[in-house]
Amino acid sequence: MKFGTNILQRLPLYLRALQQLQSEGHAYASGASLAATLGFEPIVVRKDLARTGVCGKPRLGFPIDRLIPAIEQLIGADDETIAVLVGVGKLGSALLSYPGFRKQGILIAAGFDAAPERCNLILSGTPIFPVNTLTETVLRLNAKLGILTVPADRAQRVAEQMVAGGVEAIWNFTPAQLDLPSEILVQREDLAISLAVLLHRIKERQK
Repeated sequence: MKFGTNILQRLPLYLRALQQLQSEGHAYASGASLAATLGFEPIVVRKDLARTGVCGKPRLGFPIDRLIPAIEQLIGADDETIAVLVGVGKLGSALLSYPGFRKQGILIAAGFDAAPERCNLILSGTPIFPVNTLTETVLRLNAKLGILTVPADRAQRVAEQMVAGGVEAIWNFTPAQLDLPSEILVQREDLAISLAVLLHRIKERQK
């Protein structure tokens, strides 16, 4: 089943909200309450949740214990994806320590860095290896996702090493534009753009 980018961005937010409600002891969640919590239009939430195939009950809402696995299946969080991360600086280390990846079906099985003092350590439960072992380790782990948090001038070379090892998708946190085969999926996270949008909204609110 194919989805547009917007719904794919919303589904993890529904999942996180539902997991929170479940941890608080709730058995049902209404579309209206999810819309209010997340700031979405109720009609958008209803259409999104209809994609799960889970039916709600009048005056109760959707059964959370059925809705969570349905959303996990839609976004692929019910199958574990092995990932590697290259660049164990401040951003890379922060990503390694983020526990939410496991809830979304991502296991960062190894980290890599060019600095000798950062290698042969275990950070947040993840072993860190020298970057010159990247391709062979990706092959051994059968990793399909590469997370790129290296300096921009090293991004292309590291991405090529990831692809040589069998990585099929790259989550690029660098400003570099990667030149890779068309079948490789690349999602670029440009923090500067996100910050510019946020600052613009602040200025607009102050007018």
